[in-house]
Amino acid sequence: MQIHLAKSAGFCFGVRRAIRIARDLASARKPVCMLGDLVHNEAVIRELEAAGIRKIKRLGAGLNAKLLIRAHGASRRTLALARRHGYAIVDATCPMVREIHRIVRAMDRQGRRVIVIGDRRHDEVLGIIGQIARRAVIIEHAGHIPWKALRRVRKAAIVVQSTQNLDRVLPIVERLKARIADARFFNTICKPTRMKQEEIKTLPLQNDAILIIGSRTSANTKRLYEIAKALNARAHWIQSPEELDSRWFRNVRSLGITAGASTPETTTQAVIARIRALTGAGKKLSRYKTGSTKNVEPALRRL
Repeated sequence: MQIHLAKSAGFCFGVRRAIRIARDLASARKPVCMLGDLVHNEAVIRELEAAGIRKIKRLGAGLNAKLLIRAHGASRRTLALARRHGYAIVDATCPMVREIHRIVRAMDRQGRRVIVIGDRRHDEVLGIIGQIARRAVIIEHAGHIPWKALRRVRKAAIVVQSTQNLDRVLPIVERLKARIADARFFNTICKPTRMKQEEIKTLPLQNDAILIIGSRTSANTKRLYEIAKALNARAHWIQSPEELDSRWFRNVRSLGITAGASTPETTTQAVIARIRALTGAGKKLSRYKTGSTKNVEPALRRL
């Protein structure tokens, strides 16, 4: 059996940057807390906790501790509250997410109603809508557009959670533009997400089976699995090698693998090693890049 690993599999720039910041803080041996999960991967969080970073669910007395803001960002209210409690803020927000924050604040100042296409309860979306005082409108999918909340809106700005699927976003944007006289759309899906999704549109068609590796809490991993499953019925989503089932590989001559943006390379390699043990697959591994990304438009459009 041949194993093809997507070239884009694993950490994106924003996750890699956040983890580097966290490790640097931990090495100083001073009190550090992270509010929630720094990134959506359990193995990474266990590593950071073992290094001495304490995960907290709510803000208490800071006692001069450093507070690490997760890669998905946080609301302005959360940051202000943290400072009042005495925390020193260390912002590990992905620069691409920070750019969405900037766009939202600028559009709000122009008097536009902010519309966010994304998962209502996701940390990134909560951070985005928390950049402004006026209530933003969240749309999760085309079947549930809250027209009642938008009936008096004449000027709007539309942004997107950075890990959404553009194929699902564009129909929503078209419907909004048809109903709102002046609607500006900012395609804020990040370039790493686009590259991963471009690969996963081809990988399932050129392999007998597909594995997606990543946490169940990871939004970008979920999108990869949804796309893969629609193209190949033998697509499976796992978090660790222990979840592998040898029956998945019966009559499989080629296996495609990719991993979400928060999945460590160590996890991916452990999965591959386990597959080899189960199937007797050779040690040859090809890094698989499908299609071309040269025409992928910039993830963020400057104002």
